[in-house]
Amino acid sequence: MFKFVQHFHKNLFSHLFGNLFSKGNFAHHKSLLLLAWPMILSNITVPLLGLVDTAVIGHLENSFYLAGVAIGSMVISLIFWLSGFLRMSTTGLAAHAFGAQDKLEQMAVLKKGLILSVGFSVFLLCLQPLIIYILQNHITASNEALTQAQIYFSIRIFSAPAALANLVLLGWMLGMQYAKGPFYLLLVANITNIVLDVILVVWLDYAVAGAAWASVASDYLSLIFALVIVTKLLNKHDLSWSKMFIQPLTKIQETLSLNRDIFIRSLFLQICFAFITYYGGRLGDNVLAANAILLNFLLLVSFALDGVAYAVEAKVGEAKGQKNIEQLKLWVNISLFWGVLFSILYSLGFAVFGDELIALLTDIPDVVATAQNYVIWSVLLPMIAVFCFIFDGVFIGLTRAKDMRNAMIFSSLVGFFGVFLLLEPWGNHALWAAMSSFMLLRGLTLIKKYHDLKSANQLI
Repeated sequence: MFKFVQHFHKNLFSHLFGNLFSKGNFAHHKSLLLLAWPMILSNITVPLLGLVDTAVIGHLENSFYLAGVAIGSMVISLIFWLSGFLRMSTTGLAAHAFGAQDKLEQMAVLKKGLILSVGFSVFLLCLQPLIIYILQNHITASNEALTQAQIYFSIRIFSAPAALANLVLLGWMLGMQYAKGPFYLLLVANITNIVLDVILVVWLDYAVAGAAWASVASDYLSLIFALVIVTKLLNKHDLSWSKMFIQPLTKIQETLSLNRDIFIRSLFLQICFAFITYYGGRLGDNVLAANAILLNFLLLVSFALDGVAYAVEAKVGEAKGQKNIEQLKLWVNISLFWGVLFSILYSLGFAVFGDELIALLTDIPDVVATAQNYVIWSVLLPMIAVFCFIFDGVFIGLTRAKDMRNAMIFSSLVGFFGVFLLLEPWGNHALWAAMSSFMLLRGLTLIKKYHDLKSANQLI
């Protein structure tokens, strides 16, 4: 592993600043950015939504409101991010079909994704009583915070059918190389949610329930909007909903295996994020609330870098569908360049404006002081985590979910929980050190696997 890291470090900059900017490759930079920028801009509104949630609740009179939203949104995020396998698998498979110009498979991918989203959302709704029981009896926090968390979750879970269908529709649009669709979808969804947040929480004083209802309404309005966009895209490619519905389902086992591995990968990822909120609750409501703010900072970084990752998913998937190995390698190197550049900009931003951002999100003195003690981790994480985000996109495009799953399991057990147990006396610093090492190890394991596949000519 050490020799590989040395090799990667030695050759990274030659990739980024050598032939990457040859005259013929400027068109590829432009193509990637045209796909990435709409996703970056719209994804920034996703953590912005979390920041608005935090800000409107953080200015209520007690910290248990913010702590309650942190717990409730943690549970919802765990559930919906676990459902992210629907988007990831749909993007990869649709991109392959697009690259191969296989219209029948393009429709089959969309149909399978929507069927899976309906089935999984029904399953989640049936699990609601069990999840509430776990929330009430196995989360460590004050009674007031747990009460607010239950209010938030009990309302928010009913957006599952719309939220999961939106994941499939978004993934299919990305796979079809149509970035404007996801851009419009996420922008409408998050701006609607932000506006409803302000109306229901600030103006109508519905507190935590208002934040939850704002998200539910936004998800269903977004579903209507997404269906309109996809209908236009189907027509553009001489496809239709009626053709899709009569399309026979093929490669079911392959699709289920792909989704299973991405689900397991997402499960271990979310366990690590959930543990930060869980253990933060044991350290007190102020630490829990402060971590909620810093996690929103991390989400701001992750969704922005995911804009580049989404683009490379589509480009790598298309190249694989075309069986064009040189194009595939080029897309990986171009995405690395832009990911590293953006991560540096984010680190600089948090270094300069971190304390001011915290003050914007809450005016509770103890929470502000606590968050400022740990903001250094927000400065370090973008540059530590950039490679895991980019190579997640690469492996989704390759539809090598088993490799992603194995890297995630190893990184969470060794990088997160292993480091946390070693550093537990550091308290909350141990949590953020564990998250940093987890992100770093994810990136290194995926880079090594990509390097091995490339050396063995097994990328296609």
